[in-house]
Parts: sequence; C-alpha cells; structure tokens
Amino acid sequence: MNQPHYDLVVFGATSFVGQILTQYLLKTYGVGGKVKWAAAGRSKDKLESLKASLGKAAKDLPLEVADAGDEGALRDLCKQTRVVVSTVGPYALYGEPLVKVCCEEGTDYCDLTGEVQWIRKMIQRYEAQAKASGARIVHCCGFDSIPSDLGVYFLQQQARQSFGAPCSEVSMRVKTIRGTFSGGTVASMMNVAKEAAADPALRKELANPFSISPAGHKSTKRQPAVRAAKYDADFGVWLAPFVMAAINERIVHRSNGMMKAAYGPEFTYNEGMMVGKGLRGRLTAFGMTAAMGAFLAGSAIKPTRWILEKFVPKPGEGPSPKAQEEGFYDLRFVGRTEHGEEIRTKVTGDRDPGYGSTAKMLGEAAVCLAFDMAKDDKAGGFWTPASLFGDVLIGRLKEKAGLTFELVE
Repeated sequence: MNQPHYDLVVFGATSFVGQILTQYLLKTYGVGGKVKWAAAGRSKDKLESLKASLGKAAKDLPLEVADAGDEGALRDLCKQTRVVVSTVGPYALYGEPLVKVCCEEGTDYCDLTGEVQWIRKMIQRYEAQAKASGARIVHCCGFDSIPSDLGVYFLQQQARQSFGAPCSEVSMRVKTIRGTFSGGTVASMMNVAKEAAADPALRKELANPFSISPAGHKSTKRQPAVRAAKYDADFGVWLAPFVMAAINERIVHRSNGMMKAAYGPEFTYNEGMMVGKGLRGRLTAFGMTAAMGAFLAGSAIKPTRWILEKFVPKPGEGPSPKAQEEGFYDLRFVGRTEHGEEIRTKVTGDRDPGYGSTAKMLGEAAVCLAFDMAKDDKAGGFWTPASLFGDVLIGRLKEKAGLTFELVE
C-alpha cells in the first residue's frame, strides 16, 4: 500500500467552522511539520482565497479539490490521508458519500454533526464495512458532544477513585453559556424537524434515548429527560430543556454501551439548562420551553419554515472573531452511586461553544485520531469520543484547546 501524503485533511475548509479550524491547525501545528495536513473543498478559487487569508505561514499549505457528492474524488482524497475531518453539513443532506468512502477505504473520520437520525443511518449502513476495513468513524466531535461525553467519562473516573464504583445516575446542567448558534446547526435542527414531521417511525426513534446505542444495550430504568420547565433540587434552580440534550444524551448512552456498560446496566443521564431561581427563574423556564417548542413546530411546517429561514443565521454565517473570543461555557455534573454517594464535577471552555471552542475540539480529536490511536489498539467501527479517546483527548483538550475538567469540592 502507498503511504498517505497527509496525516489529516480538513474537508469543508472554506465553511465557517472549517476556516476557524484551519486557523487553529495552522497556529498550533504549522504546515508540513509533525502534523502534515491539507485543506479540501469543492471550489479551488475559494480554497485559494482561504489560503491567502491565512497569510505567509500558510504559503505551503496543500489544497485538494473534491465535491461532497463526487465519490470518485472523495475516494482519491481518502487514499491520500490517514484521517478526514469534515465540517460539511447538514450531514443528512451532504455527509453520507464521504462516510461511505472512508468506511470502504479504511480511512479514519471525525466530524461535528449533531444529527442523531443521520448517525443511526450511517451506523446501520456502514458499520460492518468500517469494522472490516479498520476505519474509525467518530461523530459529534464538537460542542455536541465532547463536553458532555467526556464530562461524564471524567466524572465516572473520579467516582471510581473516590467510591470504587461508577455513578448509576448522572445529570449535566448548563450553568452559564455565551455564544450563538451556527447557521449549520440551525439548518440541521430544522432539517430534523422537517424529516420527523413526515415520518412517524422517525419521530418514535428520536424519542428513544438508546436509538444509537449498540444492539442489545438499553436500560429498563426510565430516563429522566428534561422536556419541560422543571425545578432542580440539586442546584436549587429552575431548568429549561437544553437544545443539545437530544444528541448528547444519546452519545453518552452509546459510550456506555461501547464500553460494556462501564457506567452500569441501569445508568440514567439527562441534561438541562439552569435559568434562575424563584418566580423569575420559573417564568424564564416556561418561556424558554415555549419558545423552543414553537421553533421546532414551525420548522416542521413548510410555510412557517420558509418564514423562519428568513430570520435565522444561514449556513456559512457566524459571529465576529471578537464575539467568538468572548464566548465561554460552564457545565456542571452531579452523579450518585447506587449506594447514594455523590460527586460533582465541571467542564468549562473558552471561546464561543459552537465556533471557536468546537473548532479546537474538532482539531484535537482529528490529531488524536491520527497520532494517539493505533489501529492495532482501537479497531474499526463507529465510536464515540469517550469510548475511543478517553483520557488521551481530555489531556489534549486541557493542554491546547482551552477546556478544563475539574472535581468540584
């Protein structure tokens, strides 16, 4: 076999997140050094423009042209690299050909999708091929779902050290967050709502917290999802549903299944957003719940979806560099063992969660996949961040990507 030219290729490098990712890789790893990487996309002119915008440090950055729908071009691209990192969404519309080719060619792959229905479809269609070829496919390597997935993993490691057993119940609460939704995220959410409105079977599947868990892995315990305004006695605040919970909770359960029920066979997990105390907090929680429901309902119906599309950010749009730098998030976790022992941890990140922080997490996941995960140690298949990377990626994120993982006394 020919040795690949690159360690990793950024596919969709001219997208909004793709540009931030290329800036991060250039600043952190340079070009042509230890990490040999290239920028790829469908337009050579846009790639050249991106390269020029990166300055003199990028003068030797290789560029590769490939369209998301051209399997032949994607196959040629995959043969040149060990890892492809994709920012081309909504993935349900544009992502399948690249996943298919990676699974066939044995090329490792990661992305930042949060589209659970698409992930399930990819697992059903291509997991056998990935296992046969050795391709490691890792979805959800951005804000959804690395902080949640690795946050639970970190909490469980601390619980084992303190109590000798994992926590059978874990909750994550968004304490504070500053950032804006990306146009790609909004487009993905609207596409899910559209698909679900037209498919009763999909609606049922989306309600299943174990929809992407390995076959046979599910709990008989009811999962306490935060679907409406709710008072949280653990933190003494009112909660509203967290928009990313739908994907994060499922990724955490898949991690548990991939790790042979390391968190326990009857493990429960849920996420919610802290919105305040007292009457004001209660009113805010109900207001946010109503607004989220109205948005999803409006996205499912063609006339109102058309109106919404005029006001929400478009794919490729995003905040200014200053706004990205001013973003941050603080996530709190509380876990309890079967014997009632309690532990609390937190995960924080600098930068806007959906852009600056996501780009850094995605970049480190790709580098981790290329350099830290030997094929002999981690077989091909569809993995999650926690089940594949674990402590190794936590170390990278703490050292390079502005994240913290801490025990709360």
